[in-house]
Amino acid sequence: MKADLTTKYDMLVPRYTSYPTAPHFNDDVTADVYGRWLCELDPKTALSLYFHIPFCDEMCWFCGCYTKIVKRYEPVSEYLNTLLKEIDLVADRLPGRFSAHHLHWGGGSPTMLTGPDWMRIMDKLRARFDFAQNAEIAVEMDPRTATLDYVRAVASAGVNRASIGVQDFDPKVQEAINRIQPFEMTRQVVDWLRDNAIDGINMDLMYGLPHQSVDGVIDMIDKTVEIRPNRIALFGYAHVPWMKSHQKLIKEEDLPDNRQRWVQFSRASDRLEERGYVKIGLDHFALPDDALAIALKNHTVHRNFQGYTVDDSPAMLPFGASAIGALPQGYVQNVLPLRDYTRAIDAGEFPVQRGRALTARDKLEADAIMRIMCDLECDLDQVCAAHDMTPDALDAGLEKLAPMAADGIVVIDGRHIRLTAQGRPFVRLVASAFDAYLGSGQGRHSKAV
Repeated sequence: MKADLTTKYDMLVPRYTSYPTAPHFNDDVTADVYGRWLCELDPKTALSLYFHIPFCDEMCWFCGCYTKIVKRYEPVSEYLNTLLKEIDLVADRLPGRFSAHHLHWGGGSPTMLTGPDWMRIMDKLRARFDFAQNAEIAVEMDPRTATLDYVRAVASAGVNRASIGVQDFDPKVQEAINRIQPFEMTRQVVDWLRDNAIDGINMDLMYGLPHQSVDGVIDMIDKTVEIRPNRIALFGYAHVPWMKSHQKLIKEEDLPDNRQRWVQFSRASDRLEERGYVKIGLDHFALPDDALAIALKNHTVHRNFQGYTVDDSPAMLPFGASAIGALPQGYVQNVLPLRDYTRAIDAGEFPVQRGRALTARDKLEADAIMRIMCDLECDLDQVCAAHDMTPDALDAGLEKLAPMAADGIVVIDGRHIRLTAQGRPFVRLVASAFDAYLGSGQGRHSKAV
C-alpha cells in the first residue's frame, strides 16, 4: 500500500525550512527594512549567525546551492574582506552587544578557507559578539579538500561540530554526480576531527540519485554506521534542472522512479533504526544520547534553513551572498551575484535583495507546519490559543487532510492530527495542508517523497 500511495500523492511540495517559503519572498523587504528590524531586536535575544561561503573547487551535479567554481584563492580572500565589513555593518546597527549561541558555516564549501582566514573571521566575530560558553560552532566540510592542517585550524578557531557531505560511497553513483570521494577519505577526515576534539559529527547521505539501488543504499548506510556519526541526514535528491541548470548533466533515465525512491528511503530508514539511530522528523537520525534525540523527546526540535536542529534562537542573522536569515519580524535574503553583494557592502548598505514580513496569520500557519514537520503531530487548538486565534482558525487545512486520513497517512482526533508510521514519509504533504500560499503558482518544488 505504501508504494501505491507514492503514486497517488506524487506531488511537488516545499521542504518547509521556512514559512512562507522562499518563492514567496518579495522586494518589500529592503535594506532599510532590515536595518529597522535589527534596531528593534531586544539585546537579550540569543542570536544564531549564518555565514555563506559561495565557492567550490568543482561543481557537484546534484547540488542545489548557490556557489561559484574557483581555481584561485584570491576571489575567496576578497570575499572574506567583504564579510568582515558586513559583520561591522550589522553589529553597528544592533541596539547593544548581543550574545551568539549558534554559528553555522555553509556553502558552497567553507573548506576553501585557509587557517589564517578562519582566525581572521572568528577574531572579528568575537570582537563584535559575545559567544555563549556552550555555543555551537558548526561548519560544512568537503572531505575531498580537507587536510589535517585545515582540521587543526578550524579546531583552534573553536569549531565543535562538522557536517560531512557524502551523498553515496558507490563509485558509479559518485561518477554520475561528479563527486569522487572514496570511503577511506571520508573516514580519515572524521578521524582527524575526533582527534582534534571536534566530536559533533553529522553526515549527509542521499537516496534517489542516479544508478542507486536498494542494496547499494543499504551498503551506504552500513559504511556510514561504521564511522558512527552522531547525526545522519538522509535527503531525497531533488531533481530541479529548471532551477539548477547543471543538474541537466544528470540523465533522467538513470534516476529511480517514485516506487524505487520509496523503497530506498524506507529500507535505509529501517536500517538506521536497526543500527541504533533515532528518527528525527522527515529525514534526520541521531544517536540516542545526542542533543537532537533528546530534544525530540522534549518536543523542542526546530527546523530552519539548515534542517532539523536544536537551535531555537528567534533571530538568525545572514552573512554573505545569497544567505537567508530569520528575525521575529520576518525573513531576509542577501543579494546575488557576488558583484552586487560586494557593491552594496562597499557602499555601506545592507546587501538585501528580498524577504518576507510576517503577518499574524503567517506566524500561526508557520507554527502548525513547524510542529508537524518536527513532532509528526500537532494540536491545532493549542497552536491557535498560543496565537490568540479562535479554535477554528486552521480548520480549512484540517479539511484538506480528510483524504490522507482515509488512506492511513494521518489520524485526526478532533483538532489533533498525528502521522502514522506509514504516513511519516508524507510529512511535507501533510504540512502543506496549512500552506495558504502553495496554490498561488509561485515556485516549483521537489517531490513530496
